[in-house]
Amino acid sequence: MPIKDSELILNPDGSVYHLNIKPENLANTIITVGDPDRVDSITKHFDTVDFKTRKREFHTQTGTYKGKRLSVISTGIGTDNIDIVLNELDALVNIDLKTREIKTKLTTLNIIRVGTSGSIKADIPVDSILISAYAVGFDSLLHFYDSEHVQDFEISEALKSQTNWFEKKSDPYVVSCDSSLLDHFKSDQTAVGFTATNVGFYGPQGRVLRLGIQDKDLNAKLARFDYEGKTISNLEMETAGIYGLSKLLGHKALSMNAIIANRATGRFSADPTKIVTELIDYTLKKIKNLDD
Repeated sequence: MPIKDSELILNPDGSVYHLNIKPENLANTIITVGDPDRVDSITKHFDTVDFKTRKREFHTQTGTYKGKRLSVISTGIGTDNIDIVLNELDALVNIDLKTREIKTKLTTLNIIRVGTSGSIKADIPVDSILISAYAVGFDSLLHFYDSEHVQDFEISEALKSQTNWFEKKSDPYVVSCDSSLLDHFKSDQTAVGFTATNVGFYGPQGRVLRLGIQDKDLNAKLARFDYEGKTISNLEMETAGIYGLSKLLGHKALSMNAIIANRATGRFSADPTKIVTELIDYTLKKIKNLDD
């Protein structure tokens, strides 16, 4: 049965509503970034760029890097935007936009997040690269979907118990990265961690300006969390949503983090652009040999 116009919204030119992309504009390997300006920082390394579009915070460029076709898409900040981006990316490859019917043969995308993050462990230094093997979402996104089969409830229940989780906050959900991508991207230049995806930047990450917070010790509790050797390493705002929706939709996802702050020591990178540039270079070199 065709998907209704109100559920899958298309622009007059046939592109998906928010991303402003048509199927032919998208590569099967996609780098996502939060900052729209970071798209240019990546595609400046490309051999060619044959497609560009920008709508709201969603900036997309597609081209080739050392002969490999790639798309780079900015998501903006937060898992609310991830919900838009992941669903529209999937629609571009797995729904016939003319008939509005799901294709019988589905396509798997490689989705690599390149973003910044803050560590909550003193031994994960500023200006390092961390790959998220797991992510815990504090944002509730995955609970709006039929998603229990992709969640790790033993870890999330342990986290709630060990942190004395406040019952009025969103129920945490835990999801893992794609193991094949992790094996491909990790090296002695990277740390591997367990990322907490927060619903905000200030109070939800324990920052206090003028507003008090419900649990001033939450970051310390998260840093002490341990489930069979799995410990939470860093905070950011997109990874759990990317992992959860990718698993539900049949895509492969990995989150690469430039650590620009250390909340345990109070340090912030003296030159965050440098480590972000190093992360981009590292990621592109690994992507070059990645199978679509």
